[in-house]
Amino acid sequence: MSTKDYYAILGVDRDASAEAIKKAYRRRAMKVHPDVAQDDAGAADKFKELSEAYEVLSDPNKRAIFDRGGDPRHANGAGAGFSGFGGGFAGGFDFTNLVDAMFGTQSGRGGPRSRVRRGQDALVRADLELHEAVFGVTKPIKVDTAVVCPKCTGSGGEPGSEPVTCPTCDGQGEILQIQRSFLGDIRTSQMCPNCRGYGTILPRPCSECSGEGRVRSRRNISVRIPAGVATGNRIHLEAQGEVGPGGGPAGDLYVEINVLPHETFRREGDNLEVVVKLPMTAAALGTTVDLATLEAEWENSAVEDRTVAVEVPAGTQSGTRISIKERGVPKLRGGGRGDLGVTFLVQTPTRLDDHQRDLLRQLAESRDEINPEAIAHKGKGGLLGWLQDRLS
Repeated sequence: MSTKDYYAILGVDRDASAEAIKKAYRRRAMKVHPDVAQDDAGAADKFKELSEAYEVLSDPNKRAIFDRGGDPRHANGAGAGFSGFGGGFAGGFDFTNLVDAMFGTQSGRGGPRSRVRRGQDALVRADLELHEAVFGVTKPIKVDTAVVCPKCTGSGGEPGSEPVTCPTCDGQGEILQIQRSFLGDIRTSQMCPNCRGYGTILPRPCSECSGEGRVRSRRNISVRIPAGVATGNRIHLEAQGEVGPGGGPAGDLYVEINVLPHETFRREGDNLEVVVKLPMTAAALGTTVDLATLEAEWENSAVEDRTVAVEVPAGTQSGTRISIKERGVPKLRGGGRGDLGVTFLVQTPTRLDDHQRDLLRQLAESRDEINPEAIAHKGKGGLLGWLQDRLS
């Protein structure tokens, strides 16, 4: 019968889960490990006792023996305790499990790894004209990614050849190393350097892909861009990215949108903005102008949608903005569209003949504006600054 209370040594309850036991060991081992607690003369003994407790409680069979009052160190004829610890499990102490518990790593024992793995995701950028982003488009995209090797079809070997078992690791993908220390025999495993952990080697690697099972290639795909996308939006295409090593499944492809500037319209969220130049007389008297919309650049639009009649009220000033409902950008999520904002820029004539100049002089005299009083405009940022922002 064991005289040690392994639960008390680890500081866990008797019904503690395997994960709780691992966490308790990791927490305490980091404090009493001889390399950490160098000022503690008894650190080696504490660490040995702690490791012994973890070795028992992390093994379901040994833990069951201990819970029944037996001595798990002598179960099934196992020697006299931890080799090198002054008693314990015969045949040496496998330190791999304790390293895993202390540092949360996988120190080998994973077996050979597969040559077939999922490929990485890929990212490409697509430039769109404004009307393509607003109304949607199916866009051809060129993608440079890895594809399955056409010669070996992903196997990595020359046609007709087969992988052979690695003679260095005997197909395990890892090799075992044993080192002597004050803790006993420490056994660790590392990736086999000959087969790189695969457990097999390719006697005749494919000359086309050098054993990778994939090659670089350019391909063309068609991407459906939904209406209402903006710069920075990404379209997700499943399994259109890089093919994985060994011809493994492809990753995903992300198409990032970049909307090019437009010479007439500017987008602000779901709204479109446009500046319309008006003659001074039209602004003063009022008029109706036919404005070409963005639909005029979209071949699928209805003819009646390609222009809109804009009412200009009499006395319209530069900077006046009116909003035309539902003529902006379709909402990417949800129905409806934004608005079309029309800002007027009133233009003063610069070339006048004598008759026109005389008419304007008569108008100015009738309005007592021959020598008007200069009144400074007051407002946030000033009108000129506001207009510059609108026209930039």
